[in-house]
Amino acid sequence: MFPFPEFLDIPLAEWIDDVMDWLLINWGDFFDAVGTGLLWFLLRLEWFFLWLPWFVVVIVVAGAAAKLMDRWWIALVMAAMMMAIGSFGYWDLAMMTLALVTGAVVISLGAGVPVGIAMSRSDRMEATIRPMLDAMQTMPSFVYLIPVLMFFGLGKVPALFATIVYSMPPIIRLTNVGIREVPADMVEASKAFGASDWQTLMKVQLPLARPTIVVGINQTTMMALAMVVVASMIGARGLGMEVLLSINRIEVGRGFEAGLSIVFLAIIIDRITYAMATRKRE
Repeated sequence: MFPFPEFLDIPLAEWIDDVMDWLLINWGDFFDAVGTGLLWFLLRLEWFFLWLPWFVVVIVVAGAAAKLMDRWWIALVMAAMMMAIGSFGYWDLAMMTLALVTGAVVISLGAGVPVGIAMSRSDRMEATIRPMLDAMQTMPSFVYLIPVLMFFGLGKVPALFATIVYSMPPIIRLTNVGIREVPADMVEASKAFGASDWQTLMKVQLPLARPTIVVGINQTTMMALAMVVVASMIGARGLGMEVLLSINRIEVGRGFEAGLSIVFLAIIIDRITYAMATRKRE
C-alpha cells in the first residue's frame, strides 16, 4: 500500500472555517440587514399571491397560454392543471412556492443580466466568471446550504439564497451568448450612425438578443422550481414541504399529489416562457 503523503495535505477546510468565522464576527450586522430586507420582500410577494383570488390566477394563466400559443385547447389544459392543484388542497402552498420562485427569479435577473452583459463585453471577465458558474451549477446544493444557514439561520431567506445560487447561472450564460451572437455589422452600423455604447446596447444588442435571454429566463425559472424540495428542508413552506413530510411519514398518495402539483406548475411556467421566447424569435 502506498498512502498519500501527509506533507501534501491542504487544510482547505480549516481555511474556509477561518474565513466564515471572520465574516460572522465582522459582517454579522450586514447579513442581518440583508436577511431582514429579503424577508420583507418575500413576505410581501407571498401575501400578494395568496391575496389573488384563485379564479383570477386561473383566468390569467389560461389567457396567457391562449395568446402566446394561439391554441385554445392548451389554455383549457393549463386551466385544468391549476384547478387540479386547488382540488388537491394545495392552492395556498402552490402560491407560496410560486412566491419563492418568483422572488428568486426576479433577484437572479436583476443580478444576472448585468453580469451577462459585462461578460459579453470582456473576454477576460468571461474567462474569470465561467468557472464560478460551473461551480454554482455542479456543486451539490447541500454544500452551500451550510454557509447560508450560518449567515441567515433557518427560514425563507436561506431558501431564497440557495435557490438563487442554483438558478442564476443560466440567465448569465445566455445573456452573454445572446449579445455575442448579435451580428457585428449591425453593431458597427449603429456606431456609424453616432450611437453611444449604451444606446447600441439598449437599442440594438439587447433587442436582438431578447429571444436568447428569454430562454435564459425560462431555464432560470425551471431551475428555481427544481429547488423547492431542497428549500423546504431549511424552513421554506410550500409544495416541497409536503413532499418532504410525505417522505418522512411514507404517505405515497400525499407525496404523489404534491409532486404532481409541482409538475403542473413546472409545465405551465415552462410552456408559457418558452412560448414567449419562440414568439419573439419569429
